[in-house]
Amino acid sequence: MWPYPRVLAHRGGGKLAPENTMAGFASGFALGFAGVEFDVMLARDKVPVVMHDPYLGRTVNGAGHVYDYDAHELARMDAGSWFSRAYAGERVPLFDEVVSFCRRHAIWMNIEIKPAPGHEEETGRVVAETTRSVFAEEIAQRGAGAIPLFSSFSETALDAAMVAAPDIPRAILFKAVPPDWELVADRIGAVAIHCNHNYLTPEAAQAIKAAGYGLLCYTVNNPARARLLAGWGVDALCTDRLDLIPPAFLTA
Repeated sequence: MWPYPRVLAHRGGGKLAPENTMAGFASGFALGFAGVEFDVMLARDKVPVVMHDPYLGRTVNGAGHVYDYDAHELARMDAGSWFSRAYAGERVPLFDEVVSFCRRHAIWMNIEIKPAPGHEEETGRVVAETTRSVFAEEIAQRGAGAIPLFSSFSETALDAAMVAAPDIPRAILFKAVPPDWELVADRIGAVAIHCNHNYLTPEAAQAIKAAGYGLLCYTVNNPARARLLAGWGVDALCTDRLDLIPPAFLTA
């Protein structure tokens, strides 16, 4: 059973606002999205920040790597001008800020642990500890639908998250589902498999569902493709096209 929203706003606002920014999260919320996916890594001072790339220059004005800067320095950097002039000055958000926004608006979170190279274990541990502290009440009440889901391509990060916050569920991210997917998922105690929809086959989807795992696909931007995947048994998807694939798309 998939207890979470079935359509998630990818990195907050998809293609409608700069990714992984407060403006992006506000954009997705304004369109009625009750589920969101975003990326978290550590700044130099070990404070979690919401960014996808471990280096600056693509979406954040600057040079170097995330771990070259403390969180308060990153939080002053422009993360919106690359998208459009209308978002000039939109800054890099701290993880705490995003969690606070989502909790305030009852938005469920798929938190992708996105460690910079060489920081996998530490990132998994810190993100898990921080999240566990915030959601202590929900964990105690076993409110599965309210507790976030961790996902990551890094098994090391998920291992660390499992140790630090065993009560927060985990999903393993794959580009293409490998032959040993179930062994990997079992080892890290995953509840779901997340994969690139372009590499998913009906047979793999059937096997994953038959084994009792949730199945999410990223990043699905074509409505016809979304319907096909749902027919294969896919539980949920991330989308950049918040305008084409609305929150209730898979339940309509």
